[in-house]
Amino acid sequence: MKDNSQRITIDPDICHGKPCIRNMRYPVEMILELLSSGMSTEEILEDYEDLEKEDILAVLQYASKLSQIKSIHKLNAA
Repeated sequence: MKDNSQRITIDPDICHGKPCIRNMRYPVEMILELLSSGMSTEEILEDYEDLEKEDILAVLQYASKLSQIKSIHKLNAA
């Protein structure tokens, strides 16, 4: 499997620091929502012409890595 992790970026000045595709305003969560609604990769690429197939694969790889986290701890605000 090709590593597309460099395609997912986090910048506090873009989409409030949410993980996005290549510093563009396409949050990972939006692409996951489109896929889970039943859109195909091809349909997404038709609707968002500046995205590439590797971007969709990177989103899926990112989500897969997140699902492997063993536990999540809530941080208390100071």
